[in-house]
Amino acid sequence: QVQFVESGGGLVQPGGSLRLSCAASGSIFRFYAMGWYRQAPGKQRELVAVITSGGTTTYAESVKGRFTISRDNAKNTVYLRMNSLKSEDTAVYYCNASPPPRDQSWGQGTQVTVSS
Repeated sequence: QVQFVESGGGLVQPGGSLRLSCAASGSIFRFYAMGWYRQAPGKQRELVAVITSGGTTTYAESVKGRFTISRDNAKNTVYLRMNSLKSEDTAVYYCNASPPPRDQSWGQGTQVTVSS
């Protein structure tokens, strides 16, 4: 299994920005696509952004135009740039393959809180 370590979360005011990082313990090339997911309190985990090995990106409607996913294959790292943050973006953010293999574990995630 590949281990994922997410970082970069924190407390930010509405309208602010954050950049999340996801470092993988092994090559992310083994996965066709990598994704950022989030889980808000009392809600199911949702997929917010995907990037394929070829660099094609897709986004959930709720974050389109505000979030940007990117990857550095040499560093086995995936990033999520989040701009114009809203209170409804508050969640724990995770990265994983998209879709994640049945035996692929999840990291601890990184908490993003958007509040004034």
